[in-house]
Amino acid sequence: MRPLTDAWRSATSRLILIYGALFAIWCVVLLGVVQWESSRYLTNVVDGMLSARLHYLEKTDPRRLNDTVDTASAIDATGFMAAGLFDAQGRRLAGNVATIPKGLEEDNVIHAVAAQVEDHPGENGRRARGLATTLPNGQRLVVVKESATIDGLGAIIRRGALWGLSLTLLPGVLGGILIARRPARRVRQIQQAMEPIREGDLSVRLPVTRAGDEVDLLAGTVNTTLDEIERLLGEVKGVTDNIAHDLRTPLTRMRTRLYRVQQQFADTPAAEQLEAAVEEIDTVLARFRALLRVSELEDRQRSACFEDMDLGAVLKNVHDFYAPLAEDRHQRFELDVGKLPPLRGDPQLMFEAFANLVGNAIKFTPNGGAIRLVALTDPTGDARIDIADTGPGIPVGEREAVFRRFYRGDETRAKPGCGLGLAIVSAIVRLHGYSLAVGGNDEGAVFSVTCPAA
Repeated sequence: MRPLTDAWRSATSRLILIYGALFAIWCVVLLGVVQWESSRYLTNVVDGMLSARLHYLEKTDPRRLNDTVDTASAIDATGFMAAGLFDAQGRRLAGNVATIPKGLEEDNVIHAVAAQVEDHPGENGRRARGLATTLPNGQRLVVVKESATIDGLGAIIRRGALWGLSLTLLPGVLGGILIARRPARRVRQIQQAMEPIREGDLSVRLPVTRAGDEVDLLAGTVNTTLDEIERLLGEVKGVTDNIAHDLRTPLTRMRTRLYRVQQQFADTPAAEQLEAAVEEIDTVLARFRALLRVSELEDRQRSACFEDMDLGAVLKNVHDFYAPLAEDRHQRFELDVGKLPPLRGDPQLMFEAFANLVGNAIKFTPNGGAIRLVALTDPTGDARIDIADTGPGIPVGEREAVFRRFYRGDETRAKPGCGLGLAIVSAIVRLHGYSLAVGGNDEGAVFSVTCPAA
């Protein structure tokens, strides 16, 4: 199962995150505007009540003002809306406002203050709206009203926003995960289908569902492209095979005739030239045989005959076959086969592949050098076979090109060969589903074949 962190890397998940973030920001902005408008409306209502109360008290008969202020204060015992009458020195004469709130000017302008209500001496001061005026006799009249309603509304809106975002985002996240799973599953199916295509099997096609979504459109386009590529490669392969087949027969007849002529002129100066012509024809015929061999291996039809094989025995046969040649060149040829996992394949083809690699190692290693053929099980449980030599090595820039048909590096052009040996090895390795890599340095090359366990 793909980790959750990988699931959020998909384009669908990113779109969900972007839309979710935009939705959350928009909700916060919207609720902020609602809170601001509501607070402004309630503030205007409170201010209107304060103005009305102050106006009522201002118009009261001064002889009854103290009693009226006390009566107005007694109406609201909780101090929700309080009033106070003070003398010019600020001493309280009536009402339940203990002191004139700090910062409240007698300018008939409503201010936000911290009011001290006499009925609640334990409180340092309530958030309130206050209005004060100076009466003609010098007394100071103060009315205050708590802003708890306004603050409470803001708290309700904030809690509502929190719950709304939670109840919206959490299902959105869960829904996003469920929505993102299907495209992720489709992509994994396409990745699995691409593996054999990457290995060279162009007969495989990407899965297409009935949904007809963007992924299906893309898969259909890729399938159409693969059809065309397979057709073009088939035509090229057919032309190559036909050329090889058609030219092999007349070249074989030409070689036979030249050989007969060579026998007739065995003791003449022309014999050497005839022998060189025969050798050139043999080289061309060898190249045609190698081309046909590569085409045969790339058909992948032989994989149906794979069986359980003992790779250690195959490598021992390769060592026994090339040991005399290495000995003739005074080369040290070592074989080290450890415990290998069970493998499936064609022993004859694997012998051919490793024989090509060992033959190249012996050919390019100078006399007195060393070749090592090592087989072991790597930490992942797969078999790895290394063929290392002490030759000139392969430059880093040519390590991918050496597996192309007819490719020959600057250091190898003087050596006999047609540049198809490694192409055959690569085709055999890919046929088995193995991997082939080149390493080493200027003191020698290392060819590594990794064989996944059966």
